Amino acid sequence: VQLQASGGGLVQAGGSLRLSCAASGRTRVVGWFRQAPGKEREFVAAIKWDSRHTRYEDSVKGRFTISRDAKNTVYLQMNSLKPEDTAVYYCAAGNGIITSSQTMAARYDYWGQGTLVTVSS
Repeated sequence: VQLQASGGGLVQAGGSLRLSCAASGRTRVVGWFRQAPGKEREFVAAIKWDSRHTRYEDSVKGRFTISRDAKNTVYLQMNSLKPEDTAVYYCAAGNGIITSSQTMAARYDYWGQGTLVTVSS
């Protein structure tokens, strides 16, 4: 499965962006991770393809929404952006991921190339 992430850019604090992750095939779980300069990659959100069950990292709850369409594309709508949201955002996908493991990057089999989100203060 190949993943193509897009939609990053420069936005002012309080603004919005929508990231897209186009997949060449369908997997059980698709997630978004981010990595800020000098920091480790961290979980942002995940969605189960069949049930559409979602999960979020605490700092983005109420601001970010993950969703998917019927054509193997997953979106991350990001509202009320903060400077601390600045990072390279990666989409990832996998099949053998149980609910308790969705936050673990090592459980994902496929990764996109990343898209940069910069939030200015």
